[in-house]
Amino acid sequence: MPILSALQDFEWIEPDDVPRPIVAFGAQMSDADGFELEPHRHRKGQMLLVQRGALSCEAEGGLWIVPPRSAIWIPGGALHAIRATGALEGYNAFVDPAMGGQLPQACCAVSVTPLLRELLARAAHLPYLYEEDGANARLVAVLLDELAAAQVENLHLPMPSDPRLCKVVDEMMASPADRGSLKIWAQRAAMSERSLERLINRQTGMSFGRWRQQLGVVLAVKWLAGGASIQQVAGDLGYESVPSFVTMFRKALGTSPGRYMAERHSG
Repeated sequence: MPILSALQDFEWIEPDDVPRPIVAFGAQMSDADGFELEPHRHRKGQMLLVQRGALSCEAEGGLWIVPPRSAIWIPGGALHAIRATGALEGYNAFVDPAMGGQLPQACCAVSVTPLLRELLARAAHLPYLYEEDGANARLVAVLLDELAAAQVENLHLPMPSDPRLCKVVDEMMASPADRGSLKIWAQRAAMSERSLERLINRQTGMSFGRWRQQLGVVLAVKWLAGGASIQQVAGDLGYESVPSFVTMFRKALGTSPGRYMAERHSG
């Protein structure tokens, strides 16, 4: 299949209708800001690999951020919405459910190895109705093995469903620099501190402080992938100093934000 871009006319064929175990194509947009796909689902599982730019995906009660050299796996049938940031390059693959027995059963962001990236690039150049035996069969088998073995990344933010929490979350995401305490946010939600803490833990599996930190992590990755500086991100998240932000980032992802992004833009 060809490389798709926002600038070229292309007759879209629904991947669910293509009788092949994997349907893959490349995607390239010089400016994807504002690009959005409303909530939808596919019969086939979907993997979105990002080489440049960033994607955010809302699915199964959570938010995932996909920076360069990462991918998101979305199981078949899962309702999801997608937004893009910055100039976008990557690959999109749809996997028939009959082939995905070893693949994750829930949405997840995964790290992309050079081999997985090259396999997807090769698959993206196959015609829709490629021959299913010989070299193509081996390509598909190895691609599925690599996807099944991909390392899951901590780029997920669980989202609550309770209307009171949804209001709090919307306000926190709209003003991430607001470092209001649990007490302040409880007052805004007309709840006690204890009730708010219990509710967010029950709905997300995280404490209030841990959830807010993870919100900072996913927003930082998204903004850094979109080209923002470390100083700008630290300020936009309400940190009084860059070192404080770097410490939080390193604790969450195991490396500094500068090195994290440098590794994703190398090679």
